[in-house]
Order: sequence, then C-alpha cells, then structure tokens
Amino acid sequence: MNVLTHTLPITLQHARKAQRLSQLELSLRVGVSQRHVSFVESGRAKPSRDLLMNWLQELDAPLIVRNAAMLQAGYAPVYSATPLNHPALAQANQAMIALLQAHDPMPAFVLDAQWNLLHFNQGGGWLAATLMPWAADLPPGTPMNMLDLLTHPEGLSKQMLNLAEVGPALLAHLRDDASVVPALTPKVEAFAMMLRTRIGAPALHAGWPRQTAPVLTTRFATAYGELAFFSMFTTFGTPQDITLASLRVEHMFAADDATRAVVKAQVLPVN
Repeated sequence: MNVLTHTLPITLQHARKAQRLSQLELSLRVGVSQRHVSFVESGRAKPSRDLLMNWLQELDAPLIVRNAAMLQAGYAPVYSATPLNHPALAQANQAMIALLQAHDPMPAFVLDAQWNLLHFNQGGGWLAATLMPWAADLPPGTPMNMLDLLTHPEGLSKQMLNLAEVGPALLAHLRDDASVVPALTPKVEAFAMMLRTRIGAPALHAGWPRQTAPVLTTRFATAYGELAFFSMFTTFGTPQDITLASLRVEHMFAADDATRAVVKAQVLPVN
C-alpha cells in the first residue's frame, strides 16, 4: 500500500486488515454503526476529523499513515516530521547514544524508516569491519544503508551461513515496511532478487512462514569462526513526531557462549 498515492478508503481498509479487525469490531471500538464503517471504506461517506483521528488511533496506524489519511480526507496533517539534527530532538538523540553505549561490547545500531544507518556503538563498528573489511576504506561520513549492505556483493549477506532461513523472514518484514514507506520498495525488491539468486526461488517461497525457533538467529562466517546473534529492537514510546516514530535501535545479542567470548575479547572498552 502506497499511502502517499492511495485514496482514503483504500488506506483505511488496509489499516483495518493489518490489525485483523472486521468492520463490526472496528465499529464497536469507534462508536459508530458497521454500516457507517462500510460507507467510509467504500467512499460513500466521509468521516469527521475527530472520528478519523479516533479511527486511526483504534487501528494503531503508523503516524505516517495517519498523516496521509488526514490529507486524503482533506484535513491538515496532525504530526510533525522534525529533522533529526533539529535542537528539538537533541534529548532523543542523547537517549539513543546512551542506549548504544550501554549495549557495548555487543553491537547496536540506530536505523531510520528507510534503514539508513544513523549511529552505531563500538561493537557495531567492530562487527561491520569484521564482516565487511572494505567498508573501512570508505571516507568518513559516507551514508550507509543496511538494505544496500545486505545486497552488496561483498556485504552482510555474503557472510550469512543460514541465509535460507533468515532471508525469507527478513524479506516478509521488509515488504511490510515498504507498504508504509514506498521509497523502500526498490531496495526491498533488490534484496528479493539477491535471495532468488543465492537460495533459489523455490526455497524463497516454499511453505513460508516456516516453523522456526521463537528467536531467529543469524549466523556469520568470520575470521574468528562462526558468530551467532539475535536481535531486539527499541523504539520510542508514544512518539508525537514522524521522525521519532520511524527510528529504531537494533540491539544484537550473542546467541552462544563462543560468540560472546569473541566479542568481549575483540571489542575493547573506551577508557
């Protein structure tokens, strides 16, 4: 769903279906008749501004979707999109840096909605240099995008030992992201093409979603032997700005004792 080009009925239908709610269930939540929900979703009726805001809140729609829906209905957008370097976000930036530093020596990264790499800690820098030694030769401040690094011939995916397991799951997640941030689509489809080349179309599509462990572990081949990590993501609670809502901190954790020992030995603390 491209929320920037679709009509209000389509945006609301997709948002409701993403929450797996029926029109009746939604009508009970927002306090209108199922008939009115049907009329709005078919374009035969227009919700008031207050009703639309409540509607989107009940659907837990991303802030970018809420703004798009307001514009599609002819109302002013509700949420700001403050540049990350704006003084108003200084406190949020400090909080993210503190999260990164607290996670050392394990890798951690700050990503935006388009998967641009904004910040990383010592562990993150070490892991990137270990998996992609060529990146150390890039000029300081070179923009880096995690999706580009996944599809680069000498990038992150090259070192993944279990790409056939991790790749399809990541692709499904990325396509969800692209439905909200359409600018991601070319990079996501480039990743899909790389997966088809590496693991084959049958492996990419056969029987997904598969039965997997509760936590998906990514295994890398490195000069230190096999390293295994799983990730958790931190986001801002109740953000009122699209920029903040789009940011996520990826915390990587060692999935076994051998990985933990290597990282602790290689990532030296700052004195």
